[in-house]
Amino acid sequence: MNLASQVHALVILLTCLVLLCKAQERDYIVKEEQPENVRIGNLRKDLDLHLDPNIRLSSPLQFKPVYKTGDVPLVRVEANTGEIFTTSHRIDREKLCSGVFNEKRCYYEIEVAVLPDEIFRLVKIRFLIEDVNDNAPLFQSTVINISIPENTAINTRYPVPSAFDPDVGINGIQHYELVKSVNEFGLDIIETPEGDKWPQLIVQQNLDREQKDTFVMKIKVEDGGSPPKSSTAILQVTISDVNDNRPIFKDSELEVSVPENAPMGTSVAQLHATDADLGSNAQIHFAFSNQVSFSTKRHFAINSSTGLITVKQPLDREVTPVHKLIVLASDGSSTPSRATVIVNVTDVNDNVPSIDTRYIINLVNGTVLLSENAPLNTKIALITVTDKDADLYGKVACYTDHDVPFRLKPVFNDQFLLETAAPLDFETTREYAIKIVASDRGTPPLNTSAMVLIKIKDENDNAPIFPQPEIQLSIPENNDPSTQLIKISATDADSGHNAEIIYTLGPDAPDGFNVDRQLGILSVGKRLDREKQERYSFTVMARDNGSTPLLSNVTVRLIVQDLNDNSPAFTHPEYNFYVPENLPLYGTVGLITVTDADAGDNAVITLSILNGKDNFIIDPQTGVIKPNITFDREQQSSYTFMVKAVDGGQPPSTSYAKVTINVVDVNDNRPVFVIPSSNYSYDLVRTITTPGSVVTRVFAIDNDTGMNAELHYSIISSIIITSRVSPRGLFTIDKTTGNITLQEKIVLADQGLHRLVVKVKDLGQPESLHAITLVHLFVNDTVSNATFIQEQLRKSMETPLDRNIGDNEVTPQANGYVIVVIAIIAGTMTVILVIFVTALVRCRQTPRHKVVQKGKQSGEWVSPNQENRQIKKKKKRKKRSPKSLLLNFVTIDESKPEDPTHEHVNGTLDLPVELEEQTMGKYNWATTPTTFKPDSPDLAKHYKSASPQPTFQIKPETPVAPKKHHVIQELPLDNTFVVGCDSLSKCSSTSSDQYSVSGCGCQGGFKTAGQITTRQEMALNPPHYGTLCDTGTARSHRIKINL
Repeated sequence: MNLASQVHALVILLTCLVLLCKAQERDYIVKEEQPENVRIGNLRKDLDLHLDPNIRLSSPLQFKPVYKTGDVPLVRVEANTGEIFTTSHRIDREKLCSGVFNEKRCYYEIEVAVLPDEIFRLVKIRFLIEDVNDNAPLFQSTVINISIPENTAINTRYPVPSAFDPDVGINGIQHYELVKSVNEFGLDIIETPEGDKWPQLIVQQNLDREQKDTFVMKIKVEDGGSPPKSSTAILQVTISDVNDNRPIFKDSELEVSVPENAPMGTSVAQLHATDADLGSNAQIHFAFSNQVSFSTKRHFAINSSTGLITVKQPLDREVTPVHKLIVLASDGSSTPSRATVIVNVTDVNDNVPSIDTRYIINLVNGTVLLSENAPLNTKIALITVTDKDADLYGKVACYTDHDVPFRLKPVFNDQFLLETAAPLDFETTREYAIKIVASDRGTPPLNTSAMVLIKIKDENDNAPIFPQPEIQLSIPENNDPSTQLIKISATDADSGHNAEIIYTLGPDAPDGFNVDRQLGILSVGKRLDREKQERYSFTVMARDNGSTPLLSNVTVRLIVQDLNDNSPAFTHPEYNFYVPENLPLYGTVGLITVTDADAGDNAVITLSILNGKDNFIIDPQTGVIKPNITFDREQQSSYTFMVKAVDGGQPPSTSYAKVTINVVDVNDNRPVFVIPSSNYSYDLVRTITTPGSVVTRVFAIDNDTGMNAELHYSIISSIIITSRVSPRGLFTIDKTTGNITLQEKIVLADQGLHRLVVKVKDLGQPESLHAITLVHLFVNDTVSNATFIQEQLRKSMETPLDRNIGDNEVTPQANGYVIVVIAIIAGTMTVILVIFVTALVRCRQTPRHKVVQKGKQSGEWVSPNQENRQIKKKKKRKKRSPKSLLLNFVTIDESKPEDPTHEHVNGTLDLPVELEEQTMGKYNWATTPTTFKPDSPDLAKHYKSASPQPTFQIKPETPVAPKKHHVIQELPLDNTFVVGCDSLSKCSSTSSDQYSVSGCGCQGGFKTAGQITTRQEMALNPPHYGTLCDTGTARSHRIKINL
């Protein structure tokens, strides 16, 4: 093969690999000898073939077998359903695969084309033919003669000629037995590596030819079918005189190769055998065994004297590639020797490729009729090229000899689909004679060719044509009905009826449009509204009158021009905005959204404020509202004004909306711990305390409201002061209630003084505020050494907080800050002491006392800025005679009846706040603003409901100081006034506890009877005393409270 041929063959091979079309394979299993109409399978279901509803088929789905010319169909495929059935021609495995023996598989293959071309695919179906037991095993002769010498030893074995069964597997030969046996002989079966079963006759007793020289028995062979098949033969054993040495082959197994074109007489193999006997007993005779097939014996001959095997008849590798020769060497005795010769027939390029054309499109007088509008890839025929040679000699390239609008697309090995490769045109070429060439790779290559005749059938293949693909139109909205838009025209290159054009609207055309079927005049039959739909896009189709009508379409795009027929529209008739009172000047309050259904200048909107221009400004384009004032919720809690929207139409249109701005409070109060009241206090936790028990609690208050007053507790660090180690998570805290619970069972290592650093933070916005306190828990059975505990408390106060825990609350800078706070508290306590003395003096002078509020202290609810409150009260006293309304706050009741070491301490915690009566009842938070849309969020409700405190009423105009939020509870006006000191505030404490946030003060208030049960704390400090002033008298009372 020259270089050009090799390159051409390589290109053809690569093209076959790249252009593989939709080819599939499907395997089925069918038993041989099945009757007609036995269902094998459903090709459509087994291929999972689903039709795409978006693909329009030119004809119904069809399954068409592609048989080779002259083939007898063994299966039938239903064209419509794809069901596969057997035919009247029964499948005979032994005939179909006559050269397949043992366990090799036997296949029957066909190709099925799935039509039409829109979903075309070629399916290769392989049927694995399962063997049935339809053949009985047969001996080659009905009488088998064996000669055995009389001096044969017991247990000597003699081979018996094997039977032959064309069935395979379990249906092949499985068993031999002697039916009419004698005592002198038995039968055994030897299985070869190839799976063959060879019977052997066993001598079981001593033989004597003079007594009996012949034994006649019957041997039976049986296969493994169900039911089994069998046959018998006469086994005649002749006792002969002694020839006690068998010939011995030099090579018992030999494999040789011979070319298939070897001439007759060519030597194949030379066998050598020797015999130790002398004379006539040493003369060796070579012969083929009766197990060698008749076809093999026809092709080979063996010289009986020399053992030379030669070619007897011409060989053909394509018919039988391998021959198995079993040669017997006999010296005249009854026991010949065996040798196996495997002859491999090698290939030569002696076969011309063959071309088999199976037409998918039915022939008419030997010619394919193909429409000129047949789509690309229309399948015409299945071309199968074969070459009986092997290896490169059997590789075949297939191609057309000249340029035609057809191509060969590979689907399987050596199979090609002849299909259209370019559009066909009857007016250009009416007939094609395609020459298909198949060439092998031999040297020189052998080739063959076949002709395929195709005639092109004329069709209505020219569709109407529009001069342009798209038509642009415009019309003002609010038009008159029946307005004509344009006259549409198309042309058709065909003639006669094929050139007559009918105009219709496409399926996407909206209601209200019409087109004249003959003239193509497009009109609109309704009044158009641009605000409902500005653009219309639809198709107008032109169809000819051919037998198979052809369509074309043009896209019409209509733009509706705008008129100023819509006013600006606010998204809400009323707007409610909530802003914090600390919103800076010109900060953003909110956004007013307004739209106009018109377009262009008619939709350009300008916004302005009608009233309220002094307080607010609005961006005329974006609608952003900003204040040009600073807010003070106590002076004015809401603002209302109107916003005007004007569009740019001629004449312009106008709309109005109401705007309400509500001023809300901010988070400006830090939580304050009430319990514990001192960092030097502690609780005893007995070692027998069960896990899950509440050992103590913390409690804090926040003067804010809503989410700003909702508190969460957490333990940010803990340490055992006694051992200076971190505990193992012995205690946990409920983040909502502040209850501290024993988490695990107390062990010996847990005893000692535990210091817990507890953090409380509110959920205020924009940022959360927090506070920290120390909780000491003494884990022991008893409190036997108070001095030791005091020393441990002192060490606890000297032990710095863990800097890596929580939010790094305790830092060196924070410690310096605490020192400054302590100094401020000390100065404040001095001022409070002076106020307290003044209050005692006034208690003795007048029965009516004004309440003096102190600053923010641990365990009390107070106003954050008492000085400003006092100044404002003085100003109000000059204007009107106030009517005081006193509000009592809270009574704390805590009791531990199960612990006998705790004592109940009764006391009254009076934390009064004085408000002007005129400031109450003027503003009701329960009133829902009417400016909300039904679906808009009510932020005022959320602000109110999020507060954990009772509802209170404040007049919006009340001039109180900024950043003050009161958590108060209304009480009856007839409560008795008292002046006292909170027992939890440790008035006389002189401790230098840097972590204590407690203070002391004596203040006016009204007395409520209640019980305060506090935790029993060890006597770290002497008892504290407070002073109470009774109303109307000048008496003072000293009450001892143990803390």
